[in-house]
Formats: sequence, structure tokens, C-alpha cells
Amino acid sequence: MKRVAQESYQTSEGTFGQVKIADEVISSIAVIAAKDVEGVKDTVGSNTNELVNRFVKKDPTKGVKTSIINGNIVVDISLILCYGYSIKETSNKVQEKIKRVIENMTGFNVTDVNIKIASIDVKYDD
Repeated sequence: MKRVAQESYQTSEGTFGQVKIADEVISSIAVIAAKDVEGVKDTVGSNTNELVNRFVKKDPTKGVKTSIINGNIVVDISLILCYGYSIKETSNKVQEKIKRVIENMTGFNVTDVNIKIASIDVKYDD
């Protein structure tokens, strides 16, 4: 039996009908916003997803999960930060940026942006 991925949408009322935004779109917005913050190297998904992504198409929403709770968006994101940046300050900037950008682009309220620091990227100059 073939399993079909179930898509989830956030719905709002537009001028002439409903506007539906796929959860994947909101997750993509969160990834782009996070990567735009200085000190963020990348997002990271589960080890299984990372392995699959090496052999299949790249997932632009890796490491991000969005959900709706009582009509509000909650974002969970896993990050790789660059060595030398304050984890607290960088995380605060990421939370603020993701919230602002999603709310501006979608019109939906973001109540939580939960961050997991999965790794620190250390670059050594040779």
C-alpha cells in the first residue's frame, strides 16, 4: 500500500475567499529568517533525515517543525551556530527574526519559537 504524505495548511480569510499556506512554506520562511542571523551556520534535522537528504532531494525545511496551537503558530527549530558567538544573544535574535518575518509574511500570530542548539561549527584556519 502506497503511503501518501498528508499536507497541512494554515488558513485565513482573504478578500475573495480563503488563503491557505502550507506548513512547509512557513517552515521555509523560518529557515531563511534563521540563516539570515549572524552566527547561524545552518539548520539540522534528525540523523535519519540527514542521511536520506544525502541521497534524495535536499529538504529546505530540515530541522524545523511548525504547528498550530489554539490558532497560533509554534515553531521548533534546531540550529548549528558558529563558534565565537553568544548562544543566548544569537538565539534571541533568531527568535525575534523568525517571529517578525512569519507574522509579516503570513499575518498569523507566532506565540513560540523554540530553539535547540544541535551543534557548534568550529572552523580552523590552516
